[in-house]
Amino acid sequence: MQAQPVDAALVARGRQLAIAADCAACHTTPKGGAPFAGGYAIESPMGAIVATNITPSTTHGIGSYTLLEFQRALRQGVRRDGSHLYPAMPYTAYTQLSDDDTAALYAYFMHDVKPVDQPVAAETKLPFPFSVRASMAVWNALFLKDQRFTPDPGMADPVNRGAYLANALAHCSTCHTPRNVLMAEDLGQPFLSGANVGPWFAPNITSDAVHGIGGWSDDELVQYLKTGQVHGKAQAAGPMAEAIEHSLQHLPESDLRAIVVYLKQTPPVAGDAAQAGVKARHALGEASRDEVALRGLKDVDPGWRVFSASCAHCHQENGTGTSNGEYPSLFHNSATGGDRADNLIATILHGVDRTVAGKPHFMPAFGDVASFTDRLSDQEIADLSNYVLSRYGNAAVKVSVEDVRVARAGGPKPFLAKAQPFMVPAGVLVLLALIALVLRRLRARRARRAF
Repeated sequence: MQAQPVDAALVARGRQLAIAADCAACHTTPKGGAPFAGGYAIESPMGAIVATNITPSTTHGIGSYTLLEFQRALRQGVRRDGSHLYPAMPYTAYTQLSDDDTAALYAYFMHDVKPVDQPVAAETKLPFPFSVRASMAVWNALFLKDQRFTPDPGMADPVNRGAYLANALAHCSTCHTPRNVLMAEDLGQPFLSGANVGPWFAPNITSDAVHGIGGWSDDELVQYLKTGQVHGKAQAAGPMAEAIEHSLQHLPESDLRAIVVYLKQTPPVAGDAAQAGVKARHALGEASRDEVALRGLKDVDPGWRVFSASCAHCHQENGTGTSNGEYPSLFHNSATGGDRADNLIATILHGVDRTVAGKPHFMPAFGDVASFTDRLSDQEIADLSNYVLSRYGNAAVKVSVEDVRVARAGGPKPFLAKAQPFMVPAGVLVLLALIALVLRRLRARRARRAF
């Protein structure tokens, strides 16, 4: 049977969709891994989830998948062999993809990606009971909204286009929306209002002018999505830096503007009622003269000592950053002016590493991966954070040594992760109770027969 000719236009569209969906960020191991060959360990609260090989290899990838099987994996999180994927693979968002777009993605992966005929270096091995993939069938029944995107007839085309890009392809809500006790997105009122992503905090991106992005201009938001930096407002690090490096910077400006138009019309979600009337997180702070005032004194803020030794050389002694913006100002900065310090702590621990338009943007880490001479203790990071917040950002926010310890360990643990050590003993007790109940009924039945 003669093979069908490859539709070059369809493949090209699939390539662009794969970029918008940020497939490479998880399925390509950083720093030189073969494209889409898997092996990258994605840290989750339940343990490391290893991304699979999604090249068209028929032995170790998805080369044997039919279009329908490919669509089922994308939309329902079910592999060809019937086993369930974990929602670290954002099928809860990809389920909105249209038939045409899933067909284009399938054409791209099958005809334009080079097959890698080797297994990933490690497999996902979560602790019990998370290791039971079949349990995801129950989770899906509760939380998977298996529906395709439907344009809102009351909205303009750019808004609908932006909604499709943000919610289906770029899966913004998987990071920026809080999750319930079973780790499903809370798609009600808190939609896009911010959530923990490991040690980082994906901020509120609703249209609220103070707590969200309503105070940004459209051009500033497009610039941020394209470059990861807007002077006097924010710079991308952590998972957002990855999204910009692998995906967003490569989208056409029309798509970025569509995302912005959509986000600017989302329902605003404000912060705590007690914070009503406060300034936006990018509007706080000012330059400091502490370097001149404190140098040479004995009784000084320990956080200033750390700042002077580890930070002032790049961010300048007064916190203004470099004139070219490569090292940003520490005031008028969302990492220091927000109502929580997660991103400030995480940036100190893990640094910044993103490449935009071929140019690397880098800040060294001072956590566990730093050299011995650069590594900071939990106490030093807490002192530094409190100094920076008090001088350059939101002085009402305080950082404890415990806050740093939690961030260094991977961030706050959700209920399920905290409960996991007790689930096995609890399961054994339930099983024993069921066995005892069955035995009791059998004995009662025998007793009635004997009578």
